[in-house]
Amino acid sequence: MSKATIFSGKYLRVFVMAAIFIAVIVLIARNIGFFGNALLVLLGFGAVVIVHEFGHFVVAKASGIKVEAFSLFMPPILLGIQKTENGLKIRILPEILPKKGDDSGDGALCYTIAGRYKPSDTEYRIGLIPFGGFVKMLGQDDTGPVKESKDPRSYANKPPHTRAAVLAAGVTFNVISAVIVFMVVFLVGIHLTPPIVGDVIPGSPAARAGLKPGDEIIEIDGESEDIDFGNIAIAAALSGRNEKVDLAVRHLDGSVEDFTLMAEQLPNETLRGFGIMAPESLTIAKLPKEDANDLYTRTALLPGDTVKSVNGRHVTSNWELDRIIQATFAPEIKISVERTDPVSKEVRLVETKISLGLTVPTRSEMSVSALSGNIYSLVPRLKITDVLSNGGGSKAEPSLRRGDIILAIGDVELPTYEQMRDVTVEYEDKELPVKVLRTDNGAQQIVTVNVVPKRSALGKKVMIGVGISYDLEHGVVAGTVALEKDSAALEIPAGAKITAVDGTPVSNFFDIAGEIRKYAGQRITIDYRLNEKVAGDVFMNVPEEDVYTVEATIAEPIPFKPLEKIYKANGPTDAVVMGYKKTVMFVAQTYVTLRRLIGGLVSPKDLMGPVGIMTLSYRIVADKPLVYYVYFLGLISAAIAVFNFLPLPPLDGGLVVLLLVEKIKGSALSQRVQTIIAYAGWTLIGTLILYVTFNDIVRSFFS
Repeated sequence: MSKATIFSGKYLRVFVMAAIFIAVIVLIARNIGFFGNALLVLLGFGAVVIVHEFGHFVVAKASGIKVEAFSLFMPPILLGIQKTENGLKIRILPEILPKKGDDSGDGALCYTIAGRYKPSDTEYRIGLIPFGGFVKMLGQDDTGPVKESKDPRSYANKPPHTRAAVLAAGVTFNVISAVIVFMVVFLVGIHLTPPIVGDVIPGSPAARAGLKPGDEIIEIDGESEDIDFGNIAIAAALSGRNEKVDLAVRHLDGSVEDFTLMAEQLPNETLRGFGIMAPESLTIAKLPKEDANDLYTRTALLPGDTVKSVNGRHVTSNWELDRIIQATFAPEIKISVERTDPVSKEVRLVETKISLGLTVPTRSEMSVSALSGNIYSLVPRLKITDVLSNGGGSKAEPSLRRGDIILAIGDVELPTYEQMRDVTVEYEDKELPVKVLRTDNGAQQIVTVNVVPKRSALGKKVMIGVGISYDLEHGVVAGTVALEKDSAALEIPAGAKITAVDGTPVSNFFDIAGEIRKYAGQRITIDYRLNEKVAGDVFMNVPEEDVYTVEATIAEPIPFKPLEKIYKANGPTDAVVMGYKKTVMFVAQTYVTLRRLIGGLVSPKDLMGPVGIMTLSYRIVADKPLVYYVYFLGLISAAIAVFNFLPLPPLDGGLVVLLLVEKIKGSALSQRVQTIIAYAGWTLIGTLILYVTFNDIVRSFFS
């Protein structure tokens, strides 16, 4: 007779369970933050699934249908619990760890906790794949026709209207839960971005219509209550081809004006839009430590700082800040920020100077050459703004420095950006001489540096590991371009310094741009000097401001927090109304999205699948207060309701359609036809899920 050891029978199972449990506890303890957030994501998403399946479960039970299993997540089974005559039966990974010679399917890790229970037909399960869930009813199978059974509790033996009620219950419960979720959110209150124009993209429908930063959209297509900035983006993305969208806008002076916009596919945007950018606050956003340190090095600003004044002028909004900056033609601007000491909580004003740059809005009617970094057709020299530790796979020579002005690269004197790119590619893996003008302790000197361009890790670009901008602090031109097609460029020699604009002395491109801007639509004189012997002047026809406008902008981007306002109900009744409206809005938008998808106005690449939902959920949980995740779950619940009720077997809506056919026909379709329909539906849905999952992975981890 063999002796029992820890390596045999039930002792082995206990030992395996203990080892797994200890390993999991150690792993969680070492990554408590990550696992805490991940658990919250799974609980939230699981709650949405449970609500849907609970709808099926409740109505099935009430209709006398035998429910064999109720599962959160998909097989294989991680954990199963069922009441039996002998007690509470617990199965752990029965399909993965089967018991030899046991055909019951209980598996090697099966235990019964003795107790007096009324036996239940239903096993409650948790699946190993954390997505979805299901209710398994006697006689019902999503992969084919209903199963014939003599048991009166079989799903197949219930009349069509009863089966339809069971199928529709999941969607109904999702809609009801979405209303409840949004009701709770609005009772608590949630900060969302209001429907205010932060800025407009030049040449976009919003810009052409005349919308300005600070304008507030108070009505979109007849909807005016509790709208936020998301309504603007969604109205544009989901509008039909050539469909006009009506807006009512309140300007900063309090006047109200009606606009009609038509969405377009804008550059660098995946969805069609109006060109309206979200508003920002005056407070700097929370940043990772490394980014915060970099921001402080560049600007002396810290996350949490709030801008109070610019050049001594008090500001109350980000668009007011932008307006002052855009009209400030100077190399830098002085701002005052309110800073709270993290320890003492003392609030004090801090002054710092921010470097400015110049920008030219891109317009469709401008020639290609005019879009290549110029100020009123004058092209500044290139300047190194940063020396990267690893410029995409290549390390710049340490003798290149931030602030160096590029005089020549290879054999090209005073290159444009395009010429620099071409020469860099030509010298891939070869020594490339770069001649720069360097300022050291106030003294200027010309230095030649040798670099070896390398191809980036992804193989897309050949780089020398530097950041490039334009030398705006000096009025030296590297060349000129034509602002309009079939027009001649100004005859100013490369390397010449602009000395005056229509008689007014200038010393840098900020002075040049500020002076030229005063003469929009007029003909002026530009004076230049190349050296002690060569000087001259040329005439310039200054374009109108509505065609070509130069504006100042912050050279070093500052990450401001989005502007937010609280959306909160006045009481329970108001919360119910707000929750209902928000649910109806998301349900309608999901249906419209699917319709636009079929019509080709929305790309399948813009859809989000299980991986994308989980990834976005984790980011919301990790970075935002809990109320934002609850709000997101309400959105998901509404979307799941729509998706599940599509008339496509094996989705609930498709199965209801088959029941309607059965009701009209007087009998069910043949088993062969039902099987073909079911497998065709699963193939289509499976293909779609694989496609969006692939895009989710690329977007989440490689984009």
